[in-house]
Formats: sequence, C-alpha cells, structure tokens
Amino acid sequence: MSRQSAKDHRALALISGGLDSQLAAKLISDQGIDVIGVNYRTGFTTEENDELFERIEEDLGLEIRRPGVDEKEYLKIIKSPDHGYGSAMNPCLDCRALVLREAKSYIEEISADFVVTGEVLGQRPMTQRKDTMNLVKRESGLDNRLLRPLSAKLLSPTLPEEKGWVNRDNLLDIEGRSRKVQLELADKLGINHYSQPAGGCLLTEKEFGHRLRELFDRRGREEVTAEEVKLLSHGRHFRLSNGAKAIIGRNEEENARLSNFSSDFWTISVKDFPGPLTLVTGRATEEELSFAARLTARYGQGRAEDNLETIAKKDGEQLFFQVEPLDPDSDSIGELRIESSN
Repeated sequence: MSRQSAKDHRALALISGGLDSQLAAKLISDQGIDVIGVNYRTGFTTEENDELFERIEEDLGLEIRRPGVDEKEYLKIIKSPDHGYGSAMNPCLDCRALVLREAKSYIEEISADFVVTGEVLGQRPMTQRKDTMNLVKRESGLDNRLLRPLSAKLLSPTLPEEKGWVNRDNLLDIEGRSRKVQLELADKLGINHYSQPAGGCLLTEKEFGHRLRELFDRRGREEVTAEEVKLLSHGRHFRLSNGAKAIIGRNEEENARLSNFSSDFWTISVKDFPGPLTLVTGRATEEELSFAARLTARYGQGRAEDNLETIAKKDGEQLFFQVEPLDPDSDSIGELRIESSN
C-alpha cells in the first residue's frame, strides 16, 4: 500500500474523550488516512468538557465534530432496549448500535469510507465480547466498514484492510482489561489529555439507574419524556405522588441547569431570601405545589423563619404560597426523597 493510496481515503473516528478511542484514531491517521473525529452527544454522558476536546484535537491533529444523536430514538432504547440492560439501566448494546447507525449515515454525508472505534476485545463484559461486537457490527449496517484498530489482529479483516487502504501489520492485538499497552502507546504517540475509564455514561451509575427505574415505575414508561430522564442527574429528588415530583437545586450551578427546563414545568422559589430553584414535574395539584414550596424553603437561607412567601410559575401562571419551611428532621424528607436503592 502506498502513502498516496491512503490519502485517497477518509475515515470517521468515534472519539469518546477516553484514551482508547484516541489511540485508534491516531493509529489510522498515522497511516496517512484523512480522519475526522466525531463525539456523539447522547445527553447522558458525564464528559461534557469542551476544553478537553479542544486539547484532544491538538494532541491528535484532527477535527472533532460533536453532533447529538436522534433524541426520540435514544429515548426508545432507554425505555425498552432490544438487548436488555447492563448492571444498572444502561442499554449499552442498543446504544452502541444506534451511535454506529448514526455514524453510517454520517460517512455517506462526508464521503468517508469507513468508521474507526476504540473498542478492545474483552475489555467490557457487555459490549466488547467477540459475539456482541459482531452483533453490533451487523445491527449498525456498517459490516466490514467498521474497523477496531486496537484489537484488529484478533478480529476478521475489514474492508480498509482487505483493500490495502490500511496496513493490518501496523494495527494491534490488545485484549482484556489491562491498560498497560494503551498507556505506553499514549506516551509514545503524545496523547496527554483524556478522561478516566471510570467516567462515562450516567445510565451505568447506580443512583441514576435507581432514579430512572423509580420514574418508570411511578409514571409509566410511555408517559416519561426525554426532559424528565435528563433531569435525573440534577438536584435533590422528592416523589410527591405518582404523577408529580419536586427537583430541588443544590447550588447555583444546578439552579442554572434546572432553569433551562423551566418552560415545561412549575418552578418554585422563595421571595426575599437566596435559595434553591425547584422544578415540579408531572401533574401536580395545588396542595402538592404548596408542599414543594415548604421543601424549597427548607433548603434556602430563610429556613429559620416562621413564615415565607414563595412563588410558583408556569406558562405565565403564578401561584403564591405563604409557608412554614419544612422541619429538617421531618420524616417526610427521608420518606419522599429518591436516592440510591438499598
């Protein structure tokens, strides 16, 4: 294979922010292939660091685009994944197939020839076994246009290898959970900025999974919206009834994040004292809004007052409640709060 033949082809590399995906992209770009990086934002990844991706672009010397996946399709697989959940509420196989289907559409848009990922055979028990890697390859529609450079020598040759666009001899045979080879290679290739393996998808986290399961059980899967699922990662959550829940910001940053959802839900705040912003999701009664106002006051700086004025707003409607802040020792706090499962 000549260097000129490599330059005639383009690859789309999925970049998660972690080390493996960067190594995979680098191995291919170093063979002279024109590589464009893409980081698909699902709305549930914990790695949203724009500065990190700027550093990754510098390390790899390539552009990284960051589109979102189809939100409706992603919500469908969260609610009912064809291949089930992992240890929490993580539909990893269905998610992987969806992202790769998005990549398949995108390579046609940008005239790329194949897709590169950083998957390592045997590294993850659900998605990186040989059988599940083959399943995802089939369901994505990419078939032999999906190249996994870090474990390529342990897998069947792909189209870019068979055509000579990529030299298979320069690909790797990494297998298992050890990170030693990858760390040594990162040092050699000058890759210095990446998220840690423990980071990643909120759906794999125990507390988030418990909140999601509780939401499905109390509201009904078909009734749950994408916004309600996204809100699970923000604030303190209190179940008011099957149809309503209060979400209370824990700091200014969370208040700001919750305010981005405010057009769809009731918002509650305390007048005259700094404190949290509360969202009330679902179909809340006036009595439930009043109780949510007491919860809101309990976490604000006016919690020691006997009587506070609070305001609830939604779609131009306003309700005012004079409330006594809920006692911090009230049994209601523990009974209604939604946290990790016991």
